[in-house]
Amino acid sequence: MPKIFILDDKKYIEYEEDKNLMDILLSENIFLDNACNGKGICGKCKIKIIDGDLEEISETEKNILKEEEIKNNIRLACLLKPKSNITIELLQRERKHRVLSSGYMPKFKFNPSIHKKLIILEKPTLENQRPLEDEILKQLKIDKLNWKLLKNINYKEKITAVFNNDKLIYLEEDDTTQKNYGVIIDIGTTTVVSSLIDINSGKELSVKSMINPQKQYGLDVLTRITYELENKEEGILNLQKAIVSDINKMIENMCKETNINKENIYEITVSGNCTMLHMFLGMDARSIGKSPFAPKFVKSKNILAKDINIDICKEGRIYCLPGVSSYIGADIVSGAYVCHLDKVKNNVLFIDIGTNGEIVLSNKGKLLCCSCAAGPALEGMNISCGMRAANGAIEDVVIDKEDNKLTVIGNENPVGICGSGILSVVKELLRTNIVKSNGAFIKLEDLNKDDYRLNKLQLNNKKREFILYEKENKLLITQSDIRQVQLAKGAILSGFYALLKKANIDMNDLEKVIIAGQFGAHVSVDSLVGVGILPKEVNEKIVYVGNSSKTGAYMALMNKNARKEMELLSEKMDYMELGASLGYEKLFAQCLKFPTN
Repeated sequence: MPKIFILDDKKYIEYEEDKNLMDILLSENIFLDNACNGKGICGKCKIKIIDGDLEEISETEKNILKEEEIKNNIRLACLLKPKSNITIELLQRERKHRVLSSGYMPKFKFNPSIHKKLIILEKPTLENQRPLEDEILKQLKIDKLNWKLLKNINYKEKITAVFNNDKLIYLEEDDTTQKNYGVIIDIGTTTVVSSLIDINSGKELSVKSMINPQKQYGLDVLTRITYELENKEEGILNLQKAIVSDINKMIENMCKETNINKENIYEITVSGNCTMLHMFLGMDARSIGKSPFAPKFVKSKNILAKDINIDICKEGRIYCLPGVSSYIGADIVSGAYVCHLDKVKNNVLFIDIGTNGEIVLSNKGKLLCCSCAAGPALEGMNISCGMRAANGAIEDVVIDKEDNKLTVIGNENPVGICGSGILSVVKELLRTNIVKSNGAFIKLEDLNKDDYRLNKLQLNNKKREFILYEKENKLLITQSDIRQVQLAKGAILSGFYALLKKANIDMNDLEKVIIAGQFGAHVSVDSLVGVGILPKEVNEKIVYVGNSSKTGAYMALMNKNARKEMELLSEKMDYMELGASLGYEKLFAQCLKFPTN
């Protein structure tokens, strides 16, 4: 079999012909950015060919790669099918990512579904040969016992019964009443966050986060759904295996860190968007990606953990929080519940900004919601030098007459720009009038020779580009990058206005705008308003609540009544399909325009 030698790692990989280089590397768990899942669109899977024969560079690669990159044997791994021994150099490394793991926590009473009861047994004698089963039934004052539970225990002085609500789910030898644990998980498209919780006290014992391992099948929801469409049952299985395997690793790492036995974890509560919950449970999500976008389920699910190979107590359970529709998932229901949107007496807007912008308007407790396809630009994707919020990512920009002032995650040399950074730089480009309200760069010939902006722009053939950074490497903001932000801004702002119109209220009637989620926590009010994602009228009304999806999962673990309340809340949330609303296309076009200074 032919081999690939990876110069960076000094390792050989054997491969089968007729597979593209991207698939070969990913199958060996070698990091490679692939935002478009191998469609030859994003241009992120760049590698350098050191040695070996390959087919001629394609027209697609020529359109994406720069001339200098082509001269240096840079190619796109997704468009290459090696047929002989080759040597390559990787141009990317997995970096330490910043993941939001905390958020606003309202006051509430603990009333968990998992609880334990200690049984003190009398030792059997010749005169009293009462069976263990009968003694347990007597002590617990119940009529029946699942015979399988007796297999775990012997006749001991102390036995601990584990209940889920009123149902006996497990028996343990000795007194384990102080060993009562649960796990909460927020599964996002980009990131996954989990916490190990002491159910007796409610204390968070350990927190772990990771980039969603399904990234190798696409960075956004629709790309992963496309993977399912193209690979059918195998695709559904691979997506589930990826997330379940890494969640098991997270649980194992939390248990090692706290010296806790995973057999003493009895319940997991899970929040996330509708597609992620489908893929977590191994459900076919293909219908979510095509009209009429009907999911298989949105109601809460309560299943045995072992049914999807999650490794906790043998009779441990998983509770998945309810959603509303394909694009208003449990993460948004969690946020609405955490922020008491159904109980407010005024008008409040809740928004989670990401690849999709999910918006909930509370009109004095009446909930109206919508989802707008913001696209991956606000996650740093579909941007020419875009990346996730990891070390080396520019997260804030101030355009100065001399050098641009950049804030970089990890205080490292900049290697790209993340979502908060791209919003910040567009805000600055608008402030300095380098970009006009229609989204176009100012023409170089319109600038005087002594105008400082002239040195910050360059021509690439006839295309104007902004020079963001040019020391160790050159980072540019292109016209296409501006258009991607413009589309995201138009989608979110139009959803904002559409909900207000439906509720027949004015912008000034809003008391508060609540920003939730990973992206929202790291982007400034100045950027949100400066780019026009949110109108200037709400500038003083914006508050941040962090990861409200995870908070909802915590409340569901620690209070069984919270689950019922969230289930009822999800049924009260009225979903509005923007594309089907009258006059939406005109509204969207109006919202594409950037604000003027």
